[in-house]
Amino acid sequence: MLRTSEASLSDSAALRSFRDPAGTLFRDGQRILRQVNGEAVAALESFLRTRTAQDAVERGTLVRSKRLSADLFEHERIPFPSYPYEWPAEMLYAAGKLTMELARGALEEGFGIKDATPYNVLFHGSRAVFVDVLSFEPRDGRDAAWLAYGQFVRTFLLPLLANQRLGMPLAPIFSGARDGLEPETVYRWSGTLQRFFPPFLTLVSIPKWLSGREKETTYRPRRAPSEEQALFILERVLRSCERQLDSLKPRACDSAWSGYLEHKSIYTAAQRAQKEALVREALAIALPGEVLDIGANEGYFSFLAARERASVVAIDSDAACVGSIWRGASQEGLNVLPLVVDWARPTPAMGWRNRECASFLDRARGGFDLVMMLAVVHHLAVSERIPLEEIFALAAETTREYLLIEFVGSDDPCFRRIVRGRDQLYSHLTRESFEAAARERFDLLKSARIDGMERWIYLLRKRR
Repeated sequence: MLRTSEASLSDSAALRSFRDPAGTLFRDGQRILRQVNGEAVAALESFLRTRTAQDAVERGTLVRSKRLSADLFEHERIPFPSYPYEWPAEMLYAAGKLTMELARGALEEGFGIKDATPYNVLFHGSRAVFVDVLSFEPRDGRDAAWLAYGQFVRTFLLPLLANQRLGMPLAPIFSGARDGLEPETVYRWSGTLQRFFPPFLTLVSIPKWLSGREKETTYRPRRAPSEEQALFILERVLRSCERQLDSLKPRACDSAWSGYLEHKSIYTAAQRAQKEALVREALAIALPGEVLDIGANEGYFSFLAARERASVVAIDSDAACVGSIWRGASQEGLNVLPLVVDWARPTPAMGWRNRECASFLDRARGGFDLVMMLAVVHHLAVSERIPLEEIFALAAETTREYLLIEFVGSDDPCFRRIVRGRDQLYSHLTRESFEAAARERFDLLKSARIDGMERWIYLLRKRR
């Protein structure tokens, strides 16, 4: 049953969180509201007054919160929520580093973090933001156990280990199990020799070997002789977690699409400069506040838009490319949120009743002033067999106004490579059919051919 403060929310407010008995998170239009239960109100206000919390809020790494009534708080809205199964390993690592940083700071001020999951973190552009403020609670000064340790291992350390050493993508890990990986699972995946060397030995093998010997017992707090000793033990646990996390820091790696513009593309320097000038011209016309870059590769054009003060969501199905975007955006401080999303099969709704985590399309629909689809349409139309009409229909659902799109003709080397001799099957993919499909939902503002190439750039405006 809803409390009085919740009753003021609209009937259409979607339930976002119900797992924490200390409170419930709601969305009411563009507002993010949290109803907090009982004694948790005083604990939350006490934590928000700590130096750790105030410093993090000022840095933008802890969500800004405001008390509205006796048990209702409003939080700063993160423009585009994302989830661990859409992140490259670099972003999972960054979320883990932020969790450790806040856990250590809170510990010094008498607070513990009761859960340690990447679902506590969202990204504002490339910056990690801890959003679950109810994760912090006053701690018993003599309790030396960190109950969230196992969860941190399952949802941060083991997924990063499986990704780094076994080549396991994060998407199936988190979409298949909300609470990450068990040591027994990674043990089955690992090789015989791997099991005897760090980090497999400490994170996987020893917990697996011990699990068969332990009998089920009721948990009791690990009471230390003094508060000083309890603090010392907890500090060592957190430092150990951070060392293990750092040992699994993702490294830049190559893939079929990494380094494409610099080393693998068919563009000459002059053609690339011409394409860049056309994109800049489109940005100057559209002046977008929010941009979705579909098939962003390593983010070259996402960065162009962000440098023009746009907020950019950059998606690509290649995790190595998306990780490269995150590193570049973080180093330059650009407002670019890179996500591992395949536009042909975007992330579905997840969680209980498919309501906890909205699908990518539900989050994206009508959310952008400009959608960019550069060198993407031929992959959708050929590799995925998506009709041009469907491609433009989804683009029209996603953009509020502008679409910047590239057409690649049948004589283009990249087109011929993916057609693989099945020319007759795709003979309908002409520039005339492309423009006809576009006219169903868009008006043409500008178009230009890239010199010496079978490629055209179109700036289109959505029909009202």
